[in-house]
Parts: sequence; C-alpha cells; structure tokens
Amino acid sequence: MPLYIDIHEVHGATPEDIAKAHEADVETQRKYGVEYVKYWFNESRGKVFCLCQAADPEAANRVHREAHGLVAERIIEVEPDLIEAFLGNGEPNTAGAVLVPGGGDNDRDPGIRTVLFTDIVGSTSLTQQLGDDAAMALLRVHDTIVREALSASGGREIKHTGDGIMASFLSAAGAVRCASRIQRGLAEHRRKNGEHPLKVRIGAAAGEPVERERDLFGSTVQLAARLCAHAEPEQILVSSVIADLCLGKGLSFQDLGEVALKGFERPVRVHVVAWPSEAS
Repeated sequence: MPLYIDIHEVHGATPEDIAKAHEADVETQRKYGVEYVKYWFNESRGKVFCLCQAADPEAANRVHREAHGLVAERIIEVEPDLIEAFLGNGEPNTAGAVLVPGGGDNDRDPGIRTVLFTDIVGSTSLTQQLGDDAAMALLRVHDTIVREALSASGGREIKHTGDGIMASFLSAAGAVRCASRIQRGLAEHRRKNGEHPLKVRIGAAAGEPVERERDLFGSTVQLAARLCAHAEPEQILVSSVIADLCLGKGLSFQDLGEVALKGFERPVRVHVVAWPSEAS
C-alpha cells in the first residue's frame, strides 16, 4: 500500500491532545484498511505530521474524520524508494509520538527535517588555476554567504564538507529560501568580482534523518547529496516532498520529472527552484 505523510494545523494543542487523537486513529483505522505508523508533533509551530499506509488519501482522512474530526490540510504520498528516509531510526513512544534519537521519554521530535548541501563548482580546478591562497579566499566567501543565509533562515550547519556545507532545517520553506538567498548572494559576488566567478550547486531533501553526535545520516541525507551532485551550476534541486511541503509559501518550482540518481533503485521525482524570481 502507498505510504503517506499528512499535515495538520493544530495551534494550541498539547502533546496529550495529539496522543489521544492518534490513539483514536489506531482504534478506527482497521475499518478503512489504514495503518497509522507514528507521528511527529511540532508544538511551537502548531503542526502534526502523521505517517500512514493507506489505499488512497481519502481513506486516511476518513479515519481522522471519524476518529476525532481533525482532517489533514495536506496529504503527501511518499515514493516507495524513499520510505526509509521517513521511517529512519526515530522510534515512537507508547503514544506513537516520534522521539528525538538519544533523548528522553518526553523529548518529542518536532517533525520532518530538510537536509541541504552546497557544493562549489570546480573547486579542484579553481585551486589549480588560482593557487591555494586565492582558492581559500573564495571558499571563505562561500562560507560567509552560506552561514549568513543559514542564520537568516533558521538553518543549522551540520558540517563543512571541504568544498561545501551540509545544513539542516525544521522548515522546508526555510531551506528553500536559504538556498535562494545563497544563490543570490553568490550572483552578487560574481557581479562585483567577475575575474574569479564563484558558483555552487545546491541539493535538498526532506525526511527523517538519523542524528548521531550532532551529525545526520540516512536516506534523506543521501538523497540531498545526490540531488546536489546532479544539479547544474547555480541550480537548486529539491525532492518532490519539499515542493509539496512548500505549497502556499510563495515559492516557485519547475517539475523536472523523474531522474535516475546513483544508489536509488528507481528514478526520483525532482524539482528545480526558480530562485531568481523569489523576493529577498
């Protein structure tokens, strides 16, 4: 059966309220051939993400409607090859709430992460052409622009990869805005410093990565890295889940269709971000 993530706006709800609603779902789900696996509750943002298996989105919402009346605002189908990106190793407590890996019994995971990678185009060639000092100066420019964008967009730097940065976001829209801000910042740098053009490719994916010692692992991370490697210079590629999560956020995407990515058995649906058209 297909796997779905559904999204609820639940401002003012408590963890206990959501636990009771999930329990009601579990009691009702067999009637409609649905299985609610677990959920994430982001209390500060008033959002709940439920992971379920169902024949179709309407079957999932029928369970919600009968169980407690809190139907989902959006339901997103997760591609079968990306199931692990959402299941990950985040285990639920007895109430069904996903917990932060390594945390306590009440450390609820606030929801889906978006993982973003930047990669400087031709970094090795730049070093050979410009020399170590000039190449390091360009790397510092990249790092400054990326870190300023992360700070402005609610992102967290996970690590420096040598010729790029890996970051994590609680908001998919925040990640897309950050990526757009990075590309605009670099475009402005090239306009002022045409003799040393600095370009990056960016890739991002949303899911439930596995967190260990402040680093992230798992299929979500792998997908984001593959999208980054597949992107053209100055391009931002994102998974279809990100495009779905950004509905109504004023962001523009172009659907590139299904793309074959190394390590993924089936083609993955990919979108490119129309970053020049987004307001700063």
